[in-house]
Amino acid sequence: MAGWTLNPAYAARAAEFASLEAVFALSGERLTSDPLSEVIRIERDGVRYYVKRYWGAGKGLRRFIGRPRVKAEWQNLKYFAKWGIPTAEIVAYGLERRAGAFLRGALITRELENTCDLAMMAWHGDARLRDAAWVDHVSRQLARATRTLHDHHFTHNDLKWRNLLVNERAELFFIDCPTGSFWWGPLLRYRMAKDLACLDKVAKQVLSRTQRLRFYLQYRGRQRLNQVDKRRIRQVLRFFEGRE
Repeated sequence: MAGWTLNPAYAARAAEFASLEAVFALSGERLTSDPLSEVIRIERDGVRYYVKRYWGAGKGLRRFIGRPRVKAEWQNLKYFAKWGIPTAEIVAYGLERRAGAFLRGALITRELENTCDLAMMAWHGDARLRDAAWVDHVSRQLARATRTLHDHHFTHNDLKWRNLLVNERAELFFIDCPTGSFWWGPLLRYRMAKDLACLDKVAKQVLSRTQRLRFYLQYRGRQRLNQVDKRRIRQVLRFFEGRE
């Protein structure tokens, strides 16, 4: 059984985007590949699209139990849009099962034009990261979006700089979230700390202590730290100790 949804705004691309069969027949520039999936980039009429194709959910019971990775990704991007977090536009998505087992699936997103991921900016020493006003503007967007996720009991689980894009107007976008999920209680607090620790892995290399502290205060919506904040910051700073 196969299910497939095409965004009505892209009906003109139905010949290539309207079914799993058509999407798996597409050829383009391969960007990533592993035993279970691949990502290709194609261009049509001056617009670029990213096509993620999955043909495995893992071994054994993974094929039957839990959300397939591709489904998690399109659902999470929809959550972002619903919660007002800028993200890539979904063009089409769906999956196919056979006898209850995941067989294959795909997700197509439209390229966010004129964007660069923050990790690449850090790697190349982009001058914008030395512009205090630019950093503060992006930091506020990131703090607000991260807090929005956590207020919904949702954590990204891979909130790294490479999954954060900015455009020429310093607008921030969240992308690639196949492992994000909802949590409660102590597990939520642990996962929240992980999100913040992932962000700080690169931040501590390129930003000042003052900028990093300011981001946390923006995230918390506070002017000063309280004792709970201080404990959480210590947890964030120690999160990856002994794991790297």
